[in-house]
Amino acid sequence: MKTSLEEMLAFVSVVDSGSISAAAEQLEQTASGVSRALSRLEEKLGVTLLRRTTRRLELTEEGEVFLAQARRILASVEEAEEQMTLRRQAPAGRLRINTASPFMLHAIVPLIGEFRALYPQIELELHSDDRIIDLLERRTDLAIRIGHLPDSSLHARPLCHSYRRVLASPKYLRRQGTPARTEDLSGHSLIGFTEPDSLNEWPLRHALGERWRITPSLRASSGDTVLALALAGEGVVCLSDFMTDTARASGALVEVLAEQRVEVRQPINAVYYRNTALASRITCFLDFLSERLGCPR
Repeated sequence: MKTSLEEMLAFVSVVDSGSISAAAEQLEQTASGVSRALSRLEEKLGVTLLRRTTRRLELTEEGEVFLAQARRILASVEEAEEQMTLRRQAPAGRLRINTASPFMLHAIVPLIGEFRALYPQIELELHSDDRIIDLLERRTDLAIRIGHLPDSSLHARPLCHSYRRVLASPKYLRRQGTPARTEDLSGHSLIGFTEPDSLNEWPLRHALGERWRITPSLRASSGDTVLALALAGEGVVCLSDFMTDTARASGALVEVLAEQRVEVRQPINAVYYRNTALASRITCFLDFLSERLGCPR
């Protein structure tokens, strides 16, 4: 680039202040230095930007065109510098996070040690709630929600996604046998949820479609209770991957009817109010989660 930022700044400052001497004072430079910067700029561009008279300075047509571009360039540079300054400043303060208990326990809690080591000046408050809350009423900075979001005044940032799988313990399968078809589940002990009822629709292909509505022989209100019952060999369950990664990796739970499973993504989003100016402590937590949970920024 032929033109320097110093020359652009001198030109814009002269226009805004109305004179070379006023611009020099504003920039804490000499008037002769500002005048030389303007002359270099015009020479490089091969045009006259300002008509100089004894009383005032007047923009030429070329000067008006260049002024608009110069303002945009300087504003972009200033914004970039501000972003770098914010990154150098250590985020601090209280950060209130709300999410459902299973996601808190299985996805968030294992990452907290690393986050605190990276940002020791952030004071975390972790709130678990299996119901949708009002962020303002509960003084929550951000909530993490699982599933499709309704249109609302909330801004959503995708963090990751999860699948639901049908699982059982090896102990249960040795005792009751392994179902070969979705329809075989009718002869098994099925563990479901008291609410929401949509969780009792399992993503399995069968003769009539791709959702199998179960009639639970045992229900629980908590996903962790359902998980504990499955681990104890009490029946077949359908749970999100983020809850069962460890159990599946160790072999404590195994997937059944894998060939019949319909891969339906469960979106996981961080939400906050659209008119919220995100503090650095919130932004760094969102960036941290996005990186650790596998979603791009």
